[in-house]
Amino acid sequence: MTMTRLRDVRLIPLVFGPLIGFLAILETRLDDSFGASATATWISGVALGLGVVVAAWHPLAGTAIAAAFLPVAVVAFDAPGVGGAAMIGLIGVVAWTGWREPPRRSAVALCVAGVSFACMSIAAGGTVWELFFVPAVLLPGWFMGLLARRSGERAVKLAELAAALDAERETNAQAAVAQERTRIAREVHDAVAHSVSVITLQLGGLRRMLADRPVELEVVAGLEQLGRQTVEEMRGLVGILRERVDGERPTPAPSLARVGELISDVRAAGLDVTLNAPAEPPRLPPVLDLTAYRVLQEALTNVLRHAGQVATVVTIDYTAQALTLEVRNDPGRPVPEPAGVRRGGEVRHEGGPAGTAPRRGGHGLVGMRERLAMVRGTLHAAPEPDGGFAVRARFPIPRVW
Repeated sequence: MTMTRLRDVRLIPLVFGPLIGFLAILETRLDDSFGASATATWISGVALGLGVVVAAWHPLAGTAIAAAFLPVAVVAFDAPGVGGAAMIGLIGVVAWTGWREPPRRSAVALCVAGVSFACMSIAAGGTVWELFFVPAVLLPGWFMGLLARRSGERAVKLAELAAALDAERETNAQAAVAQERTRIAREVHDAVAHSVSVITLQLGGLRRMLADRPVELEVVAGLEQLGRQTVEEMRGLVGILRERVDGERPTPAPSLARVGELISDVRAAGLDVTLNAPAEPPRLPPVLDLTAYRVLQEALTNVLRHAGQVATVVTIDYTAQALTLEVRNDPGRPVPEPAGVRRGGEVRHEGGPAGTAPRRGGHGLVGMRERLAMVRGTLHAAPEPDGGFAVRARFPIPRVW
Protein backbone atom coordinates (compact mmCIF):
# COMPACT_ATOMS: atom_id res chain seq x y z
CA MET A 1 0.00 0.00 0.00
CA THR A 2 1.36 3.41 -0.95
CA MET A 3 2.02 6.10 1.63
CA THR A 4 -0.80 8.24 0.27
CA ARG A 5 -3.25 5.37 0.53
CA LEU A 6 -2.02 4.55 4.06
CA ARG A 7 -2.57 8.14 5.20
CA ASP A 8 -6.09 8.03 3.79
CA VAL A 9 -6.85 4.78 5.62
CA ARG A 10 -5.58 6.13 8.93
CA LEU A 11 -8.22 8.81 8.78
CA ILE A 12 -10.76 6.14 9.76
CA PRO A 13 -9.63 5.64 13.41
CA LEU A 14 -8.61 9.30 13.67
CA VAL A 15 -12.24 10.24 13.03
CA PHE A 16 -13.82 7.21 14.71
CA GLY A 17 -11.94 7.63 18.04
CA PRO A 18 -13.07 11.21 18.85
CA LEU A 19 -16.58 10.26 17.72
CA ILE A 20 -16.66 7.44 20.30
CA GLY A 21 -15.55 9.84 23.05
CA PHE A 22 -18.25 12.34 22.08
CA LEU A 23 -20.93 9.63 22.04
CA ALA A 24 -19.80 8.38 25.48
CA ILE A 25 -20.25 11.86 26.96
CA LEU A 26 -23.57 12.33 25.20
CA GLU A 27 -24.81 8.93 26.36
CA THR A 28 -24.17 9.60 30.06
CA ARG A 29 -25.84 13.00 29.81
CA LEU A 30 -28.99 11.61 28.21
CA ASP A 31 -29.31 8.36 30.22
CA ASP A 32 -29.98 8.70 33.99
CA SER A 33 -29.32 5.01 34.69
CA PHE A 34 -25.60 5.64 35.10
CA GLY A 35 -26.22 7.75 38.22
CA ALA A 36 -23.13 8.59 40.22
CA SER A 37 -20.93 6.53 37.93
CA ALA A 38 -21.75 8.65 34.88
CA THR A 39 -18.51 10.59 35.14
CA ALA A 40 -16.43 7.42 35.34
CA THR A 41 -18.36 5.94 32.43
CA TRP A 42 -17.79 8.80 30.04
CA ILE A 43 -14.15 9.10 31.13
CA SER A 44 -13.65 5.43 30.28
CA GLY A 45 -15.44 6.03 26.96
CA VAL A 46 -13.15 8.94 26.13
CA ALA A 47 -10.13 6.82 27.09
CA LEU A 48 -11.40 4.05 24.83
CA GLY A 49 -11.68 6.58 21.99
CA LEU A 50 -8.07 7.53 22.67
CA GLY A 51 -7.13 3.89 22.25
CA VAL A 52 -8.88 3.87 18.88
CA VAL A 53 -6.77 6.86 17.79
CA VAL A 54 -3.58 5.11 18.91
CA ALA A 55 -4.65 2.08 16.85
CA ALA A 56 -4.21 4.18 13.70
CA TRP A 57 -0.43 3.64 14.06
CA HIS A 58 -0.26 0.68 16.50
CA PRO A 59 -3.35 -1.53 16.23
CA LEU A 60 -2.35 -3.96 19.00
CA ALA A 61 -1.42 -1.22 21.48
CA GLY A 62 -4.57 0.71 20.65
CA THR A 63 -6.72 -2.38 21.23
CA ALA A 64 -5.02 -3.03 24.59
CA ILE A 65 -5.63 0.57 25.73
CA ALA A 66 -9.26 0.50 24.65
CA ALA A 67 -9.92 -2.89 26.28
CA ALA A 68 -8.18 -2.03 29.58
CA PHE A 69 -10.61 0.76 30.50
CA LEU A 70 -13.71 -1.46 30.41
CA PRO A 71 -13.05 -3.50 33.62
CA VAL A 72 -11.34 -0.50 35.25
CA ALA A 73 -14.53 1.54 34.96
CA VAL A 74 -16.59 -1.26 36.56
CA VAL A 75 -14.18 -2.26 39.34
CA ALA A 76 -12.73 1.11 40.32
CA PHE A 77 -15.79 3.33 39.83
CA ASP A 78 -18.61 0.82 40.35
CA ALA A 79 -20.09 1.51 36.93
CA PRO A 80 -23.25 -0.50 36.13
CA GLY A 81 -21.75 -1.82 32.91
CA VAL A 82 -20.28 -0.79 29.61
CA GLY A 83 -21.97 1.96 27.66
CA GLY A 84 -23.18 1.57 24.12
CA ALA A 85 -20.56 3.98 22.76
CA ALA A 86 -17.74 2.04 24.45
CA MET A 87 -19.07 -1.24 23.04
CA ILE A 88 -19.16 0.23 19.50
CA GLY A 89 -15.63 1.54 19.96
CA LEU A 90 -14.32 -1.85 21.10
CA ILE A 91 -15.93 -3.64 18.16
CA GLY A 92 -14.49 -1.03 15.78
CA VAL A 93 -10.94 -1.30 17.11
CA VAL A 94 -11.07 -5.12 16.89
CA ALA A 95 -12.27 -4.87 13.26
CA TRP A 96 -9.52 -2.34 12.50
CA THR A 97 -6.85 -4.62 13.97
CA GLY A 98 -8.18 -7.56 11.96
CA TRP A 99 -7.80 -5.47 8.80
CA ARG A 100 -4.39 -3.93 9.46
CA GLU A 101 -2.55 -6.79 11.21
CA PRO A 102 -1.78 -10.38 10.16
CA PRO A 103 -4.36 -12.95 11.34
CA ARG A 104 -2.28 -14.26 14.25
CA ARG A 105 -1.54 -10.81 15.66
CA SER A 106 -5.11 -9.68 15.22
CA ALA A 107 -6.26 -12.88 16.98
CA VAL A 108 -4.19 -11.78 19.99
CA ALA A 109 -6.00 -8.44 19.95
CA LEU A 110 -9.33 -10.27 19.77
CA CYS A 111 -8.41 -12.37 22.82
CA VAL A 112 -7.35 -9.27 24.78
CA ALA A 113 -10.63 -7.55 23.99
CA GLY A 114 -12.61 -10.70 24.80
CA VAL A 115 -10.91 -11.20 28.18
CA SER A 116 -11.47 -7.54 29.03
CA PHE A 117 -15.13 -7.78 28.07
CA ALA A 118 -15.58 -10.97 30.13
CA CYS A 119 -13.88 -9.45 33.18
CA MET A 120 -16.13 -6.43 32.95
CA SER A 121 -19.25 -8.63 32.77
CA ILE A 122 -18.18 -10.70 35.79
CA ALA A 123 -17.26 -7.59 37.80
CA ALA A 124 -20.64 -6.08 37.02
CA GLY A 125 -22.38 -9.19 38.37
CA GLY A 126 -23.41 -10.65 35.05
CA THR A 127 -24.47 -14.27 34.57
CA VAL A 128 -22.57 -17.01 32.78
CA TRP A 129 -24.91 -16.68 29.80
CA GLU A 130 -23.80 -13.12 29.37
CA LEU A 131 -20.30 -14.40 28.64
CA PHE A 132 -21.58 -15.83 25.37
CA PHE A 133 -22.39 -12.29 24.41
CA VAL A 134 -18.65 -11.62 24.07
CA PRO A 135 -17.98 -13.72 20.94
CA ALA A 136 -21.35 -12.77 19.50
CA VAL A 137 -20.28 -9.12 19.59
CA LEU A 138 -16.55 -9.22 18.86
CA LEU A 139 -16.21 -12.11 16.39
CA PRO A 140 -18.29 -10.50 13.60
CA GLY A 141 -16.17 -7.35 13.79
CA TRP A 142 -12.95 -9.36 13.67
CA PHE A 143 -14.18 -11.43 10.71
CA MET A 144 -15.11 -8.26 8.84
CA GLY A 145 -11.57 -6.99 9.35
CA LEU A 146 -10.12 -10.28 8.09
CA LEU A 147 -12.32 -10.18 4.99
CA ALA A 148 -11.23 -6.61 4.26
CA ARG A 149 -7.57 -7.60 4.67
CA ARG A 150 -7.86 -10.60 2.36
CA SER A 151 -9.71 -8.52 -0.20
CA GLY A 152 -6.89 -5.97 -0.14
CA GLU A 153 -4.24 -8.67 -0.45
CA ARG A 154 -6.11 -10.19 -3.38
CA ALA A 155 -6.27 -6.79 -5.07
CA VAL A 156 -2.51 -6.32 -4.60
CA LYS A 157 -1.79 -9.76 -6.06
CA LEU A 158 -4.03 -9.06 -9.03
CA ALA A 159 -2.28 -5.74 -9.62
CA GLU A 160 1.13 -7.44 -9.45
CA LEU A 161 -0.07 -10.15 -11.83
CA ALA A 162 -1.39 -7.54 -14.26
CA ALA A 163 1.94 -5.69 -14.12
CA ALA A 164 3.82 -8.94 -14.74
CA LEU A 165 1.57 -9.75 -17.70
CA ASP A 166 2.09 -6.26 -19.13
CA ALA A 167 5.85 -6.65 -18.77
CA GLU A 168 5.74 -10.08 -20.41
CA ARG A 169 3.58 -8.76 -23.24
CA GLU A 170 6.00 -5.86 -23.77
CA THR A 171 8.94 -8.27 -23.78
CA ASN A 172 7.24 -10.52 -26.31
CA ALA A 173 6.40 -7.53 -28.50
CA GLN A 174 9.99 -6.32 -28.41
CA ALA A 175 11.20 -9.82 -29.23
CA ALA A 176 8.82 -9.99 -32.20
CA VAL A 177 9.98 -6.58 -33.43
CA ALA A 178 13.62 -7.61 -33.04
CA GLN A 179 12.96 -10.82 -34.96
CA GLU A 180 11.26 -8.92 -37.77
CA ARG A 181 14.05 -6.34 -37.90
CA THR A 182 16.60 -9.14 -38.10
CA ARG A 183 14.66 -10.77 -40.94
CA ILE A 184 14.47 -7.51 -42.89
CA ALA A 185 18.16 -6.84 -42.28
CA ARG A 186 19.04 -10.31 -43.51
CA GLU A 187 17.00 -9.83 -46.69
CA VAL A 188 18.54 -6.41 -47.34
CA HIS A 189 22.01 -7.80 -46.79
CA ASP A 190 21.55 -10.99 -48.78
CA ALA A 191 19.65 -9.55 -51.73
CA VAL A 192 20.21 -5.83 -52.26
CA ALA A 193 23.65 -5.35 -50.73
CA HIS A 194 25.01 -8.41 -52.51
CA SER A 195 23.70 -7.24 -55.89
CA VAL A 196 25.10 -3.73 -55.44
CA SER A 197 28.45 -5.19 -54.39
CA VAL A 198 28.59 -7.27 -57.59
CA ILE A 199 27.73 -4.21 -59.69
CA THR A 200 30.47 -2.21 -57.94
CA LEU A 201 33.03 -4.92 -58.65
CA GLN A 202 32.02 -5.00 -62.31
CA LEU A 203 32.34 -1.22 -62.52
CA GLY A 204 35.84 -1.52 -61.07
CA GLY A 205 36.78 -3.94 -63.83
CA LEU A 206 35.25 -1.64 -66.44
CA ARG A 207 37.20 1.31 -65.05
CA ARG A 208 40.49 -0.52 -65.57
CA MET A 209 39.48 -1.29 -69.15
CA LEU A 210 38.81 2.41 -69.87
CA ALA A 211 42.21 3.71 -68.82
CA ASP A 212 42.72 5.43 -72.22
CA ARG A 213 39.29 7.11 -72.28
CA PRO A 214 39.32 9.80 -69.56
CA VAL A 215 35.76 11.07 -70.02
CA GLU A 216 34.13 7.66 -69.73
CA LEU A 217 36.66 6.77 -67.03
CA GLU A 218 35.46 9.66 -64.87
CA VAL A 219 31.82 8.60 -65.22
CA VAL A 220 32.57 4.96 -64.39
CA ALA A 221 34.77 5.96 -61.45
CA GLY A 222 31.97 8.09 -60.07
CA LEU A 223 29.50 5.23 -60.41
CA GLU A 224 31.93 2.87 -58.71
CA GLN A 225 32.38 5.28 -55.81
CA LEU A 226 28.62 5.70 -55.55
CA GLY A 227 28.20 1.93 -55.45
CA ARG A 228 30.73 1.57 -52.65
CA GLN A 229 29.03 4.35 -50.72
CA THR A 230 25.65 2.65 -51.21
CA VAL A 231 27.02 -0.64 -49.90
CA GLU A 232 28.40 1.11 -46.80
CA GLU A 233 25.07 2.82 -46.18
CA MET A 234 23.24 -0.49 -46.54
CA ARG A 235 25.60 -2.03 -44.04
CA GLY A 236 24.80 0.80 -41.66
CA LEU A 237 21.09 0.21 -42.25
CA VAL A 238 21.55 -3.48 -41.55
CA GLY A 239 23.40 -2.58 -38.36
CA ILE A 240 20.47 -0.44 -37.25
CA LEU A 241 17.91 -3.13 -38.01
CA ARG A 242 19.77 -6.12 -36.67
CA GLU A 243 19.71 -6.83 -32.96
CA ARG A 244 23.29 -7.46 -31.89
CA VAL A 245 23.69 -10.41 -29.54
CA ASP A 246 27.24 -9.54 -28.66
CA GLY A 247 26.31 -6.22 -27.05
CA GLU A 248 27.84 -4.15 -29.87
CA ARG A 249 26.00 -0.95 -30.60
CA PRO A 250 24.53 -0.63 -34.09
CA THR A 251 25.78 2.03 -36.48
CA PRO A 252 24.02 5.34 -35.66
CA ALA A 253 21.49 6.49 -38.24
CA PRO A 254 22.42 9.52 -40.39
CA SER A 255 21.35 12.70 -38.62
CA LEU A 256 22.21 16.39 -38.53
CA ALA A 257 23.50 15.69 -35.04
CA ARG A 258 26.40 13.98 -36.86
CA VAL A 259 27.00 16.83 -39.30
CA GLY A 260 30.47 17.29 -37.80
CA GLU A 261 31.45 13.81 -39.00
CA LEU A 262 30.17 14.60 -42.50
CA ILE A 263 32.15 17.85 -42.61
CA SER A 264 35.27 16.01 -41.43
CA ASP A 265 34.86 13.46 -44.22
CA VAL A 266 34.61 16.05 -46.99
CA ARG A 267 37.52 18.00 -45.50
CA ALA A 268 39.57 14.83 -45.60
CA ALA A 269 38.68 14.60 -49.30
CA GLY A 270 40.22 18.06 -49.83
CA LEU A 271 37.19 20.34 -49.67
CA ASP A 272 37.70 23.57 -47.72
CA VAL A 273 34.44 23.72 -45.75
CA THR A 274 33.29 26.28 -43.20
CA LEU A 275 30.35 25.22 -41.04
CA ASN A 276 27.95 27.73 -39.52
CA ALA A 277 25.52 25.81 -37.32
CA PRO A 278 24.26 25.74 -33.72
CA ALA A 279 26.42 23.76 -31.32
CA GLU A 280 23.44 21.67 -30.21
CA PRO A 281 20.87 21.09 -32.96
CA PRO A 282 17.27 20.69 -31.82
CA ARG A 283 15.50 17.36 -32.00
CA LEU A 284 13.80 16.86 -35.36
CA PRO A 285 11.34 14.30 -36.75
CA PRO A 286 13.37 11.26 -37.86
CA VAL A 287 12.30 11.42 -41.53
CA LEU A 288 13.02 15.14 -41.76
CA ASP A 289 16.34 14.72 -39.97
CA LEU A 290 17.46 11.95 -42.33
CA THR A 291 16.27 13.84 -45.42
CA ALA A 292 18.13 17.00 -44.40
CA TYR A 293 21.31 15.01 -43.80
CA ARG A 294 21.06 13.33 -47.22
CA VAL A 295 20.42 16.64 -49.00
CA LEU A 296 23.45 18.20 -47.32
CA GLN A 297 25.54 15.12 -48.13
CA GLU A 298 24.49 15.21 -51.79
CA ALA A 299 25.18 18.94 -52.07
CA LEU A 300 28.70 18.55 -50.68
CA THR A 301 29.32 15.53 -52.89
CA ASN A 302 28.28 17.57 -55.93
CA VAL A 303 30.75 20.29 -54.97
CA LEU A 304 33.55 17.73 -54.77
CA ARG A 305 32.62 16.08 -58.05
CA HIS A 306 31.89 19.11 -60.14
CA ALA A 307 33.68 22.11 -58.64
CA GLY A 308 36.66 20.42 -57.07
CA GLN A 309 38.51 21.44 -53.94
CA VAL A 310 37.06 24.93 -53.55
CA ALA A 311 36.07 27.02 -50.57
CA THR A 312 32.57 26.07 -49.44
CA VAL A 313 30.33 27.49 -46.72
CA VAL A 314 27.63 25.36 -45.08
CA THR A 315 24.97 27.24 -43.11
CA ILE A 316 22.34 25.49 -40.99
CA ASP A 317 19.62 27.58 -39.40
CA TYR A 318 16.80 26.42 -37.13
CA THR A 319 13.57 28.23 -36.31
CA ALA A 320 10.36 27.04 -34.73
CA GLN A 321 8.77 26.79 -38.19
CA ALA A 322 11.52 25.50 -40.46
CA LEU A 323 15.03 24.19 -40.94
CA THR A 324 17.15 25.90 -43.61
CA LEU A 325 20.29 24.49 -45.24
CA GLU A 326 22.60 26.43 -47.53
CA VAL A 327 25.68 25.12 -49.34
CA ARG A 328 27.59 27.78 -51.28
CA ASN A 329 30.88 27.18 -53.08
CA ASP A 330 33.36 29.41 -54.90
CA PRO A 331 33.88 29.07 -58.65
CA GLY A 332 35.30 25.67 -59.55
CA ARG A 333 37.82 24.39 -62.03
CA PRO A 334 36.72 23.84 -65.66
CA VAL A 335 35.97 20.24 -66.48
CA PRO A 336 35.88 18.69 -69.97
CA GLU A 337 32.41 18.13 -71.32
CA PRO A 338 31.47 14.46 -71.62
CA ALA A 339 30.05 12.79 -74.66
CA GLY A 340 26.46 13.79 -75.17
CA VAL A 341 23.31 12.17 -76.35
CA ARG A 342 21.90 13.74 -79.49
CA ARG A 343 18.16 14.21 -79.43
CA GLY A 344 16.58 15.92 -82.41
CA GLY A 345 19.74 17.83 -83.31
CA GLU A 346 20.31 19.00 -79.70
CA VAL A 347 23.06 17.67 -77.51
CA ARG A 348 21.99 17.04 -73.87
CA HIS A 349 24.81 16.35 -71.44
CA GLU A 350 24.03 13.66 -68.87
CA GLY A 351 26.27 14.50 -66.00
CA GLY A 352 29.17 16.88 -66.26
CA PRO A 353 31.05 19.13 -63.87
CA ALA A 354 28.92 20.91 -61.30
CA GLY A 355 31.04 23.98 -60.83
CA THR A 356 28.88 25.55 -63.51
CA ALA A 357 25.15 25.76 -63.82
CA PRO A 358 24.64 23.15 -66.56
CA ARG A 359 26.33 20.47 -64.51
CA ARG A 360 24.58 21.27 -61.24
CA GLY A 361 21.22 20.83 -62.88
CA GLY A 362 21.71 17.08 -63.20
CA HIS A 363 20.44 14.01 -61.41
CA GLY A 364 21.80 15.11 -58.01
CA LEU A 365 19.47 18.09 -57.85
CA VAL A 366 16.59 15.95 -59.08
CA GLY A 367 17.20 13.51 -56.24
CA MET A 368 17.36 16.34 -53.71
CA ARG A 369 14.08 17.77 -54.99
CA GLU A 370 12.46 14.36 -54.71
CA ARG A 371 13.66 14.01 -51.12
CA LEU A 372 12.39 17.48 -50.24
CA ALA A 373 9.03 16.78 -51.84
CA MET A 374 8.51 13.91 -49.38
CA VAL A 375 8.75 16.34 -46.44
CA ARG A 376 7.00 19.26 -48.22
CA GLY A 377 10.26 21.17 -48.50
CA THR A 378 11.59 23.49 -51.20
CA LEU A 379 14.92 23.62 -53.03
CA HIS A 380 16.60 26.53 -54.78
CA ALA A 381 19.80 25.87 -56.73
CA ALA A 382 21.37 28.49 -58.97
CA PRO A 383 24.71 30.05 -59.95
CA GLU A 384 25.98 33.00 -57.94
CA PRO A 385 27.04 36.32 -59.52
CA ASP A 386 30.70 35.63 -58.69
CA GLY A 387 30.63 32.35 -60.62
CA GLY A 388 30.03 30.09 -57.65
CA PHE A 389 26.98 27.98 -56.96
CA ALA A 390 24.48 27.89 -54.10
CA VAL A 391 21.99 25.27 -52.98
CA ARG A 392 19.35 26.36 -50.49
CA ALA A 393 16.85 23.92 -48.98
CA ARG A 394 14.00 24.69 -46.62
CA PHE A 395 12.32 21.99 -44.49
CA PRO A 396 9.07 22.93 -42.69
CA ILE A 397 8.92 21.51 -39.15
CA PRO A 398 5.53 20.03 -38.18
CA ARG A 399 3.80 21.90 -35.37
CA VAL A 400 2.82 18.72 -33.55
CA TRP A 401 6.44 17.62 -33.27
